[in-house]
Amino acid sequence: MANFLNIENLTKSYGDRLLMDDLTFGVDEGDKIGIVAKNGTGKSTLLRMLAGTEAADSGKITFRNGVRVAFLEQLPEFSPGLTVLDAALDSDDELAVLVRRYEESIAAGNGEATAEIAHEMDSRQAWDYLDRMKQTLTMLGINDLGARMENLSGGQRKRVALARVVIRQPDFLILDEPTNHLDIAMIEWLENYLRRSRMTLLMVTHDRYFLDRVCNRIIELDNRTAYIYDGNFEYYLRRRAERIEAMGAELARVRNTLRREQEWMRRQPQARAGKAKFRIDSFYDLKERSRMNLTEKNVELRAQSSYIGSKIFEATDISKRFGDKVILDGFTYTFARGEKLGLVGGNGVGKSTFIKMLQGLVPADSGEWNVGTTVRFGYYSQDGIAFDSSKKVIDAVTEIADEIVLGGGERISPIPYLQRFLFSGADQQKYIHTLSGGERCRLHLAVVLMQQPNFLILDEPTNDLDIVTLGILEEFLTEFKGCLIVISHDRFFIDNTVDHIFVMQGNGVIKDFPGTYSEYRQWADRQASEAAKVTVSDAPKAERRHAERPERMSYKERVEFEKLEKEIEALSAEKKELEAYFNAGGGDDIAEKSQRYSAVGDLLDEKELRWLELSEKS
Repeated sequence: MANFLNIENLTKSYGDRLLMDDLTFGVDEGDKIGIVAKNGTGKSTLLRMLAGTEAADSGKITFRNGVRVAFLEQLPEFSPGLTVLDAALDSDDELAVLVRRYEESIAAGNGEATAEIAHEMDSRQAWDYLDRMKQTLTMLGINDLGARMENLSGGQRKRVALARVVIRQPDFLILDEPTNHLDIAMIEWLENYLRRSRMTLLMVTHDRYFLDRVCNRIIELDNRTAYIYDGNFEYYLRRRAERIEAMGAELARVRNTLRREQEWMRRQPQARAGKAKFRIDSFYDLKERSRMNLTEKNVELRAQSSYIGSKIFEATDISKRFGDKVILDGFTYTFARGEKLGLVGGNGVGKSTFIKMLQGLVPADSGEWNVGTTVRFGYYSQDGIAFDSSKKVIDAVTEIADEIVLGGGERISPIPYLQRFLFSGADQQKYIHTLSGGERCRLHLAVVLMQQPNFLILDEPTNDLDIVTLGILEEFLTEFKGCLIVISHDRFFIDNTVDHIFVMQGNGVIKDFPGTYSEYRQWADRQASEAAKVTVSDAPKAERRHAERPERMSYKERVEFEKLEKEIEALSAEKKELEAYFNAGGGDDIAEKSQRYSAVGDLLDEKELRWLELSEKS
């Protein structure tokens, strides 16, 4: 495979904080790479440097000539006033520019310019590009192409940005947290699309199922360098544990050797013999290597939950709608002590409204919520806490309490409590408006847990947490003695923290499934498969014959089919010529010929597959 990207000796720092030091690795054609690291280690910074939107301090970033690169930012930005279609076409891609000119000429009512551009679109097959754009937006759940971008939700804006990069069919796609703000159905669509795609991928995501199913390589950023693992996320976890163990053993050996060398250094006279210089240099090298710190600082989640009685809440005939949109319709349920529930469903079905109604933050249209007197909610909102951004981190805690009770009855002051959430003494003096997304997330979690809730409600807690912290939060929730409701698009997180799920299907319909999300998906797939079989078998024979009869080729497909036959014939002939060349022993350009042979084989596979699809219609 050809090399697409080389990163050599890349260095980047912010102030006195060094993020990367001589970072070096390469990306080959066909690689699907996931980058993992703790928050604050520079994952997004690295992607921005590769995309050219941020500069490195030193080092080289070299893409292969001709490689088309596209970048999906974590928080895509759009020019004000754009419609969905405008935003989807807002790129420097040649076909996008042509289609944009066509749309502008129509809007301006310039018939002569429109006819001229339409002719150019015919010759460059830009109509296909426009059709693919509209189809992609529809598949991503965006149907109103004239809607203003500023009126869309965060999830809808992310999907438009995703369509914009996907439609360009780049050779190399860089993705920064592509699953954030997408619902589970969209994540599964994207997962399947990227898994089947031939694009080379480099992505940052905390979605562990996504990493496991899409990626064939993992790059971990740690200690300001890159560790590369040739396998999926599960393979990375095993090998990383082995690496840490081996590094620990090596560090112990280095320190033992250093102790002996220190004794030798102390015994040497001031005027050392020249022949001992190598040993002296080796001593200083050992001293530097011994300073490696393998101790991992992780969030410590250990909070005391207050007593909770046997009555949690009862919902009786709850209904809620916004205009024509039905959220709940006669919902009745009794929640039990110790119950851990996951809420899943598409964006906009009312998951966040459901939990706000439970807490009395949004009124029901009818029905009654009866919440137990001992219930103390701890609410982690996806909108975040309304911190006073002009205050410091430490103020967010001291304004609530001067003492925090941990599990086991231990009491500590706010400073050591915040240190458990990775806020150092200096970090605690930062102004809240300067915090990163991950830091605000940890502070939000700290404030929620310090109030000793016995009923935790977590609305999208995974968006800005790194994988290590997510694992720690999962362990905490597993051992949490109170009640729990979780809304999350992270399927791994849902699977590991809840006992059953409510599937909000829209129009007020809620299905209570007794198991994990993965088990629900397996059940739903089986149900769909069985329903399809029943539909076909129950249809009258004449209808089945009609349904089974392949559709006829369109004129455009007939032209494509005839063109494919010629292309396949030419490629087959070229492949035979290359094989004859190799059998004869080759020449000086055998490496170039080998690359071409591989490319010809891939093209043949692609065109033969399309030829077979069309031939079923002939």
